[in-house]
Amino acid sequence: MDENTRLLICLGAATAANCIPCFEYFFYESRSRGINPEEIREAVDLAGKVNRGAHMAVKNSICDMMGLAKEYELPCRKQTENSCCG
Repeated sequence: MDENTRLLICLGAATAANCIPCFEYFFYESRSRGINPEEIREAVDLAGKVNRGAHMAVKNSICDMMGLAKEYELPCRKQTENSCCG
């Protein structure tokens, strides 16, 4: 794996983990290697979708435990019959 790909993965992981210090570190590393803002934004947007999907899956589990009928749509269900995070 090349260094730019590794840094974009790290940015996505920091975003999904809500870790500002990690994001800041990898952001400056990425910029110093010439990774453009659009590539960074794409990594951040994808990580946000994973994070929101995980949050919806947790909410579905909580509703199920409480016996509530509410079910939240998971973003990954739009792409496949099965949900990777539900």
